[in-house]
Amino acid sequence: MKTKQTLKVEDSAELSMPRRKTIRISQEELVQMSALEKDLPLLIQPKVKGVDPIAWARNNRALVEEKVLSYGALLFRGFEIVTAEAFQWFIEALSGPLLEYRERSSPRSFVSENIYTSTDHPPAYSIFLHNENSYQQRWPMKIFFFALHPSQQGGETPIADCRRIFRRLAPEIKERFMRKKWMYVRNFGDGFGLDWQTVFQTSNRSEVEIYCNSAGINFEWKPGNRLRTWAVRPAVAQHPRIGEMTWFNHATFFHVSTLEPQARTALLAEFSEMDLPTNSYYGDGSPIEADILEELRAAYRQETVAFAWQQGDVLMLDNMLVAHGRAPFVGPREILVGMSQPMSWEEIQKEERGCRDAERNG
Repeated sequence: MKTKQTLKVEDSAELSMPRRKTIRISQEELVQMSALEKDLPLLIQPKVKGVDPIAWARNNRALVEEKVLSYGALLFRGFEIVTAEAFQWFIEALSGPLLEYRERSSPRSFVSENIYTSTDHPPAYSIFLHNENSYQQRWPMKIFFFALHPSQQGGETPIADCRRIFRRLAPEIKERFMRKKWMYVRNFGDGFGLDWQTVFQTSNRSEVEIYCNSAGINFEWKPGNRLRTWAVRPAVAQHPRIGEMTWFNHATFFHVSTLEPQARTALLAEFSEMDLPTNSYYGDGSPIEADILEELRAAYRQETVAFAWQQGDVLMLDNMLVAHGRAPFVGPREILVGMSQPMSWEEIQKEERGCRDAERNG
């Protein structure tokens, strides 16, 4: 015998209600993108509140890599990143483990887990544009800046596309630097600038020598536990991912003539040229002409763009495509820095040989 099934009121209501459709929003649709001046940087902002920046970064790593290779600089704004720890997690989600700041050229303070202050230079001075650690055998492919507390006035981080700088330079200048390369000389322990213990993060001279030998740096110990180092590096590089030529060096930055006039005058009154804290030359040791240096500085200036920091901003740079600097400022300023993805001249040259072989083989 069949039993009758009674349909409950709530069952009837459920049958009469339309089913809710699950609406899937792509991760890319959660943000809006717009280029600032000279297409640099690309501004990326959430379209809605509450976007988890770490989850979004992890889910959009390929998209971000595509955009940074195209634009060279990305500015993440409005993602509600408010602490050094969140900044660290954001970098790791986008770009992998952070790198230690070694062979230092500017004073910085350690914050946490390879997060540092951007620089501790006096606020009244500007810092000329440069590619982070391009004077080293190894450097970070990515560098990130985080506006924990922007200054009341000034303090921008100006940036410039190094592909455009390369294209601006006269062919004879590019040819000369590509043929000769460039040399940087540093002196430590003379009472001005960083000491070698800070730069190499050790007080053991043997460890310094081991590091220098492995990094292609020549060295000479001077009386009084002082140190002089010099190394020759390429001035131009072909980007390993996109194959474009980029002006990638510290030749202009390290040259004494690029310093603020007051600082330059004080140093030249105190030291001989070979004893300056830093200076640069052609790779054969010959001086770089004054007019060439001025043309180099002009190329940087013509390609420089700047924007006012907003609290919580994160700026991501492809370090081989975009140079950065610092404008003078007034009031407290806390801009933090993290670096990732190590690259070396050996790897660059290997990529270049592979490209040449591929061209020869058709």
